Amino acid sequence: MKEEILRKLFLGFIQIHILHHAKEKPFYGSWMIEELQEHGYDMSPGTLYPLLHRMESRGLLEKESRTVEGKIRKYYRITTVGDEVLAEAKKKAYELFKEIKD
Repeated sequence: MKEEILRKLFLGFIQIHILHHAKEKPFYGSWMIEELQEHGYDMSPGTLYPLLHRMESRGLLEKESRTVEGKIRKYYRITTVGDEVLAEAKKKAYELFKEIKD
């Protein structure tokens, strides 16, 4: 029960993290897995890619295919809607952090 609750909570943090990086520059999935691992999130491709696809279908991200070293790599970047959602999430997260930090 505790694990399931924490997983759902962290999923929201991960989506904010994804939007943050998608705003900075386009990224590809395996890079994001490594980035999330640096922050303590253990995310497999089987979890990340469906999440990216859901975010894309909801209009938060857009995908572009590029050929890199002879292989097709999908890059994700933020959309206008994703940017608006990120701005609101950052505002809410900051307010929450101020309240719970002590």
